[in-house]
Amino acid sequence: MYLSRLTINPRSRDAQRDLSDIYRMHQRVMSAFPDLGGSGGARAGMAVLYRLEADRSSGATMLLVQSGMKPNWTSLPESYLAPANTGEDNPATKCIAPALENLRQGQVLQFRLRANPTRKVDTKSGPDGRRRNGRRVALGTETQQVKWLTRKGGQNGFHLVSVQPGSDVPAVKVSALEKHRGNGRFRTLTVASVLFEGVLRIDDVDKFRGAIGTGIGPSKSFGCGLMSVAPCREAP
Repeated sequence: MYLSRLTINPRSRDAQRDLSDIYRMHQRVMSAFPDLGGSGGARAGMAVLYRLEADRSSGATMLLVQSGMKPNWTSLPESYLAPANTGEDNPATKCIAPALENLRQGQVLQFRLRANPTRKVDTKSGPDGRRRNGRRVALGTETQQVKWLTRKGGQNGFHLVSVQPGSDVPAVKVSALEKHRGNGRFRTLTVASVLFEGVLRIDDVDKFRGAIGTGIGPSKSFGCGLMSVAPCREAP
């Protein structure tokens, strides 16, 4: 498993177009990987997830890309990336497999996750008796969003740590809901996402590693689902 960190040049017109269209950004990320003949499962097959975020020290826009195979970023347009600082690489890619192997049950970790918390509606059976697939609608309140993440944690081998012993208030911050749009070949898409930041404890390390690799929640092709973790400085 690999993690790439790219600092984007805000003056690049190509980058500006990608940042304003989630379809374009998806295509840009996937350009670093082999063309599998237009297979719809290419992203999942190569375990590609990504997240856009601002560098907290410089304010620069960073693109984080996690993948099951090492990417090749040489196809990026000229000046797409910001000039690298002395002693740093841009893009920078590292193998994170050893870090994932070192995860242990019961370990407490800080995490960051941009996700698309949703629920399905219109799933009742139609006149023909077949159950409809339904459509996803965004969960709009912080309470709903945290409940969604709590449920996902139960499915993926972790739980949110409480702010203090005996409390049922999880140690997690939730950003304001953001809407990201894209113009695809056949439709226009809007994805609503939030950034979760908090503290979790691993309950089932195999399930948790699986969740890190495959992503959490829907809209994984459009910048959601990538969970980053780090050791917790002060374990609750």
